[in-house]
Amino acid sequence: MKKQKKFELLAKIAIKLAAGISIGVLVFLVGFVLIKGIPYIKPSMFSLTYNSENVSLMPALITTIIMTLFSLLIAVPLGVFSAIYLTEYAKRESKVVMLIRVTTETLSGIPSIVYGLFGLLFFVTFLRWGYSLLAGVCTLSIMILPLIMRSSEEALKSVPDIYREGAFGLGAGKLRTVFRIVLPSAMPGILSGIVLAIGRIVGETAALIYTSGTVAQIPTNPMMSSRTLSVHMYALSSEGLHINEGYATAVVLLFVIMIINMVSTKIARKIGGSV
Repeated sequence: MKKQKKFELLAKIAIKLAAGISIGVLVFLVGFVLIKGIPYIKPSMFSLTYNSENVSLMPALITTIIMTLFSLLIAVPLGVFSAIYLTEYAKRESKVVMLIRVTTETLSGIPSIVYGLFGLLFFVTFLRWGYSLLAGVCTLSIMILPLIMRSSEEALKSVPDIYREGAFGLGAGKLRTVFRIVLPSAMPGILSGIVLAIGRIVGETAALIYTSGTVAQIPTNPMMSSRTLSVHMYALSSEGLHINEGYATAVVLLFVIMIINMVSTKIARKIGGSV
């Protein structure tokens, strides 16, 4: 009994210590960014024009929003419908399903710079799109597709089979059961995967440097080169002339991610409560 109590005490101490270190690191990072960046946030940073005297982040912010929306517009339907096929229609233990799952997990672990090199070779060079918004969107869509597929599949698999059996017992068909019963029940989990995908898009730098380029401008057509907030922050820090503005951009990026997470969480709770 004494050994068991000592083990439980050590386990509690280790858990609390690990939690304290994690929270401490998070608070330090956020505090460091806020302290360094907030004093340099000024109205001129949100101007629509970018020049050497005013390194405005507004073009990068607009590009980030556009790139996020269009990447999700491509990847979310493909990922969710693929997950529906794998969980509801395909044989769960078939070789095709296993191959798709292994491929998806492998693609999820590939570094983003590899996706960037693929985008450079295929979209920028082979298709001759050049450094453009379209090349960046297509590369990001391919990059987040495995994440959305896996999260959607797990969310659909978590829906109890009794829901499906009840719908079939009431005379509902397969398609109606999937879209009226299973999909709404799995929506909170699917949204969680989409939130993770948004976070990866907003924070992505390596893949976009090779595809969408680093030009600080608001894209008026998909073939124009432009930079996102993360690329903007990288460019400012690498140039070494506007380090403080880079910290200010990091603060804005942090708040953008926080707002996205808060809104997505509320939507997921609302949908989950209405199911």
